[in-house]
Formats: sequence, structure tokens, C-alpha cells
Amino acid sequence: MSERIIPVLYDKKEECSGCSACYTGCPQNAISMVEDTEGFSYPKIDETKCISCNTCIRICPIKNALFS
Repeated sequence: MSERIIPVLYDKKEECSGCSACYTGCPQNAISMVEDTEGFSYPKIDETKCISCNTCIRICPIKNALFS
């Protein structure tokens, strides 16, 4: 049985615009948008729901801009 690798959406907040594309596109509804202390929302993956399909990574406009 292979081990699931949970995607890393961002390491620092500067690497995420909070656009919620990953949240909207997740086929398992494993991503929620969580508000930080400044009132901005960032995605958080529920590892129990994530199936490691990487849809969130593929549809992220920032990740696509960085790696294209």
C-alpha cells in the first residue's frame, strides 16, 4: 500500500493569494478557508479527507505562474 503525500499549498502566506481556487476545485471537499488574525482567508487541508489527487496544486494560479 502506497503512502499518501498531502500537497503543500504554501509555506509562507506570501505564496498564497487566498483566491480559493483550491477550495473550490477540491473533489473531496478536503480544503477549508481559514481566517487568520488579520482577517485574510487561507486554505487548510483536512488530511483525513485528502486523497492526494493534487487538483489543488494544478489549479492554483500562483503555483502555475511560478512553474510555467
